[in-house]
Amino acid sequence: MADQEAGHPQKSRRPPDDVDSGLGVCGWILVITSLVFTVLTFPISIWMCIKIIKEYERAIIFRLGRILKGGAKGPGLFFVLPCTDSFIKVDMRTISFDIPPQEILTKDSVTVNVDGVVYYRVQNATLAVANITNADSATRLLAQTTLRNVLGTKNLSEILSDREEIAHLMQVTLDEATDDWGIKVERVEIKDVKLPVQLQRAMAAEAEAAREARAKVIAAEGEMNASRALKEASMVITESPAALQLRYLQTLTTIAAEKNSTIVFPLPINILQGLIEKANKRRSGCFMGKTRQASTSTESDTFKIWDEAVELKCQDP
Repeated sequence: MADQEAGHPQKSRRPPDDVDSGLGVCGWILVITSLVFTVLTFPISIWMCIKIIKEYERAIIFRLGRILKGGAKGPGLFFVLPCTDSFIKVDMRTISFDIPPQEILTKDSVTVNVDGVVYYRVQNATLAVANITNADSATRLLAQTTLRNVLGTKNLSEILSDREEIAHLMQVTLDEATDDWGIKVERVEIKDVKLPVQLQRAMAAEAEAAREARAKVIAAEGEMNASRALKEASMVITESPAALQLRYLQTLTTIAAEKNSTIVFPLPINILQGLIEKANKRRSGCFMGKTRQASTSTESDTFKIWDEAVELKCQDP
């Protein structure tokens, strides 16, 4: 069978016009008359009776309006009667079409524009001709409706992250709906999800804030690990006094390797503390001396004022 060669086994469904009642008496008379006419005009009628179908096509033959038993014909040569038979070609190749952008309201009340692409092919040429007027147009309309129905039950985060799952669900739904039309939906893909500009800015700000928070946490963890390592290193150096001197020599070696003219000499903190204490004592001594001098000068000035007052009193008799 030609439909079995298309890729999947033939199903038991039959178009409504494919019955076993036959053509009837009048039908057989017309068929025999057409056959006799073909034989009588054989050299000329041969060009009207033999048809050629390409490898990717199938032919559905109607004899007096009824589909012939045996299903689709082709590829190659097949024979039709010139007056009673007519046929329709069906393309069996995979067809792709774009789903126009659909404005969809998601489950969490966010409006998005989503488009996609669908790949399908005719699996049963007889059903595609007998059960539906235009299989291509019907599949396109059904794909748009299915896209809106499926995405309407999803949140925005699910639409952005689970595209493969949504595409597979759409493919299964379309395949089941078009099975009676002889259509096989092979693949469905979500092409683009367009968000409102304000929502894009809000999501970008949220992502930037999340990245900054993670960076601060990582930096804090690094500081904590570094402080722990420094603590352990100081404990090791404390246990061995010579380790500090070795570390100093290693530092000088690193500085000299960079062709630097600066040389750093370590100075113990204890010496600096002693010098600071001596300087503080000198400052306190100078302050006390100045205080004493100020007090003695104040007392002498008081005595001078008292003597002058006594002399003035003696001069007044």
